[in-house]
Amino acid sequence: MNHLQVKIQADEAGQEQVIARLSELASGFEQQEDCILAYFEEGAISAEQLAELLPEFSHSTELLGERNWNAEWEKNFTPVIVEDFVAIRAHFHEPVEGVQHELVITPKMSFGTGHHATTWQMMQQMRAIDFSGKRVFDFGTGTGVLAILAEKLGATEVLAIDNDAWSLENAQENCERNGCTATTIALAAELPPAQTFDVILANINRNVLLHFAGQLAALLHPGGRLLLSGLLTSDQDVIDQAYTKAGFLPLTSSEKGNWICLGYVKKF
Repeated sequence: MNHLQVKIQADEAGQEQVIARLSELASGFEQQEDCILAYFEEGAISAEQLAELLPEFSHSTELLGERNWNAEWEKNFTPVIVEDFVAIRAHFHEPVEGVQHELVITPKMSFGTGHHATTWQMMQQMRAIDFSGKRVFDFGTGTGVLAILAEKLGATEVLAIDNDAWSLENAQENCERNGCTATTIALAAELPPAQTFDVILANINRNVLLHFAGQLAALLHPGGRLLLSGLLTSDQDVIDQAYTKAGFLPLTSSEKGNWICLGYVKKF
């Protein structure tokens, strides 16, 4: 499958706006110093949609073959280190010393390498959660990185879903590469019925998280933990209101580069 690369001229703050606007349509992003590259499956977005979504940003497009995409990822993907807690590297990097956990992630077209502030903060906040013996649901798994970390932290069962077939294949490859045997990767656009979990991880975007607030509450045991990201600082009030109404108590929050990660506990 071919992919469309859209090069958008934007500074750091502008890149955050671009990701927020395009995240529901794009297959992945690559942030650079003065621009951001957004990738779409061929036909997923039109020139008219781009003009409507990015009226103040100068941008250009290029159609790429699949083989070029993976080469670009390998050229630009560098290891990510979250404090002394976890390192994320590709298979072609040397091992990272001095961390508690090391994950080997080859991202291809999927979102979730730890480079973006949302994924980085999700992993940082996962450090304070007891995953031992827990059932975990990873909503919008992308590369599978959060599901893999949850299993490494002791989760005995992890269900990770995504609505993108490419992400499903990539996440499965990454799980196998990291020796995960308790993680199930599934292609799904809706939440699993008649199941409950101890921890839910959801690094998606504001609109999806608002839409599924009640359903996520129904999936979580009383006293269970919920981590949300894919959110800008300006989203916090509306997300707090929606999830408080759904039966959660705000517990933690962090901020990195105008992106936030919010932690909640479900009321008993």
